Amino acid sequence: MRNCPTILKTELLAESGHFQIEALHLQFSNGQRRVYERLRGTGYRSVMLVAMPDPEHVLLVREYAVGVEKTILGLPKGGAEPDEDYLQAAQRELGEEVGLRAAQLTELGELTLAPGHLCHRYQVVLAEHLSPCQLQGDEPEALECLRIPLTQIPDLVARGELHEARAIAALFMAMGALAQRGA
Repeated sequence: MRNCPTILKTELLAESGHFQIEALHLQFSNGQRRVYERLRGTGYRSVMLVAMPDPEHVLLVREYAVGVEKTILGLPKGGAEPDEDYLQAAQRELGEEVGLRAAQLTELGELTLAPGHLCHRYQVVLAEHLSPCQLQGDEPEALECLRIPLTQIPDLVARGELHEARAIAALFMAMGALAQRGA
């Protein structure tokens, strides 16, 4: 296992309300020095939900993604408030984004997003035994919610209709957890 490089210096290059751009001056164990830039969050914690209305289906949402400037298919997600743990945030986001509440929430693990450049992490939560619970959200418009058979996920990915990598990874984590339960 390699050792992490030594951080010689960190410089703040730019800052907004949500992000900081930092330059890290690094020295590797072989003496090589490099400067890497990264986008650092300001303490924002996030959850992504694999919401299952029954054992054979998952809920996907269609929403506008400003980064790619188009509407994409993905999973319900959102930020945790400072006073919330991940399961509380997941329950709230589920109510805000798809109007449901889960009787059972299971943390599946953490995903990073482009860890070579970003410090952002997501907690993936499996939501099961769903019932109606509409909460007022912060979305500028209502999200389209689709009930999709799990068996169709590979086809949606193959056709390019589901291409958000973190959603695909979260679905993979959920399907693995469900398969272990069945074993």
